Amino acid sequence: MATAHTARAQAPRATSARPLRAVLRSEARLFLREPVSLFWILAFPTVLLTILGLIPSFQEHDVELGGRRAIDLYVPVAVLLAMIMAGIQAMPPVLTGYRERGILRRMSTTPVRPSALLGAQIALHGAAALGSAVLVMAVGRTAFAVRLPGQLLGYLLGLLLAIACVLALGALVCAISRTSKIAAAIGSGVFFAMMFTAGVWVPVQAMPDALRRIVEVTPFGAASQVLDRAAGGAWPSWAHLGLVALWTVLTAAAAIRTFRWE
Repeated sequence: MATAHTARAQAPRATSARPLRAVLRSEARLFLREPVSLFWILAFPTVLLTILGLIPSFQEHDVELGGRRAIDLYVPVAVLLAMIMAGIQAMPPVLTGYRERGILRRMSTTPVRPSALLGAQIALHGAAALGSAVLVMAVGRTAFAVRLPGQLLGYLLGLLLAIACVLALGALVCAISRTSKIAAAIGSGVFFAMMFTAGVWVPVQAMPDALRRIVEVTPFGAASQVLDRAAGGAWPSWAHLGLVALWTVLTAAAAIRTFRWE
C-alpha cells in the first residue's frame, strides 16, 4: 500500500519534469548553434585578458596598486565581463525574439509553461558565464602566473551573486523591451555602463577616490571589489556583498513585475 501510494505521488512530478528537461535540451542545442554568442561569452574575455597580459607594463609590479600587477586586477574584470556578455548582450535578444514571434504565447497553451523557457535560458547563460570565468582564471594562472583566489568561498559567493544580478538585469531589459531591436539598443547602453563600472577600461581599484566611491555602489562596481578582495585572500566586505544582493533583489522584482509573455 505504501509503495503504491509513493509511486502515485511521484508520477505527476516525473511527468511534469519531463517537459522541462525537454525544453532545456532543446534550448541547449539552439544555444550551442550560436557561435557568435559563444565566442563573446566564452572566448572574448579570455582573449582580452591574453592581449592585456602580453603588454609588458601590465606584468610589472606597481606600488600604486599595492605591489600588484595590472594583469592581477584584470582577471576579476574579465570574469565580470563574461557575465555582462551573457546576461546583457546575449540573453535579452533571445527572449524578446521569442515573445515577438509569439512563441511564448503559444507555449502557454501547452503543458510546458513559458516560465520553463525563461528558466532554461537563465540556466544556460549562467552556466556559460561560469564556464568562461573558469577559463579566464585558468589562462591567467598558467599564462601570466596570476594567483588563484586566496579566499575561495568568498570568491565563489561573489561569482554566484554577480551572475544572479546580471541575469536579473538581463531579464529586466527583456521585460521593458517590446521588440528585439529595442532590447539590443537598451542592452547596448546598459552593457557599456556595466563595462565601465566593472573596470574594463580602468580597474575600480585604480580609479580616483571620488569616482571609486560612486562606482562601488553600482552592482558591478561592488562585485569587482568583492572578487578583488577574495582573490587577495581576504573575506569580501559585507557591505559590497550586500549591495550586489540588494541590486539582485531589486532588479529581479522589477523584472517579475514588468515582464509580459506576449
